[in-house]
Amino acid sequence: MEIKKYAAIDIGSNAVRLLINTITEVDRKRPYFKKTAFVRVPIRLGEDAFVNGSISQEKCRRMLETMKAFSMLMDLHDVDHFQACATSAMRDAKNSADLTNRIQVETGIPIEIIDGDHEAAIIASTNLYDFIKPEKTYLYVDVGGGSTEFTFFSDGQPVVSKSFNIGTIRMMNNLVTPELWKAAEQWVKTHAEKYDSVRLIGSGGNIKHIFKASGKKAKKPLSYFYLGSYYQLLNSLTYEERVSQLRMKLDRADVIVHATKIYLSAMKWSGARKVYVPKIGLSDGIIKSLYNHYKTT
Repeated sequence: MEIKKYAAIDIGSNAVRLLINTITEVDRKRPYFKKTAFVRVPIRLGEDAFVNGSISQEKCRRMLETMKAFSMLMDLHDVDHFQACATSAMRDAKNSADLTNRIQVETGIPIEIIDGDHEAAIIASTNLYDFIKPEKTYLYVDVGGGSTEFTFFSDGQPVVSKSFNIGTIRMMNNLVTPELWKAAEQWVKTHAEKYDSVRLIGSGGNIKHIFKASGKKAKKPLSYFYLGSYYQLLNSLTYEERVSQLRMKLDRADVIVHATKIYLSAMKWSGARKVYVPKIGLSDGIIKSLYNHYKTT
């Protein structure tokens, strides 16, 4: 039996996350991934990067302190391998290189700023086999603060992926143009029309919140009707009412409206009537890619 600990740091436009997994291998059996720790810090880098083009001094300070804390946590958990990836906000920020260099010097954590296609590919590497049936076609939709990644799965394998700069933080600041919406719609429709039917797989904190609120059992899908009804409920409430009545986190109660619109749009474009919500995301994909890398080297 072999036991290793892997960690992933996902530096998103809304939040920064640390995921630590313990991976156990016994003989030739399929490796078992167990979540050991998960920490989420809502820094909202996108508020600065998308509006002002750079990350403010205060958010740089918070990022540095967060990475110091993550470094200590990984050390305490005796992590064997880790990787840190930054997405849309850090791609857009003019001072991202200065920030990542400072973080590496002071914490020892190198940060890779990945492009949208690479992000989609990492997400596609997550273990979805408990949800995907080989005879069915799925559209995997991962909604973030700065971008949304779309991946079509057919015959149990990823077929094509695409990232669009349509994210909740961008939408809050009116930075998503009608032309960009149309481009995403056309891309999804073009690939969806090749198949008789498509099911949606939703990834991201907002869809996970909606799934939990639905009371559905694990692996059971949400319907298009339910998601549409929930969207109407969200729009009928103020930010304060979403926090008090729906018990939402402060940094969730505003972005969730925009995220729900993206999921509903993806369902409409693809013709999907159901959305499955696994507990996976970019962090899981990073760990899976990291594990595959060290198993082949």
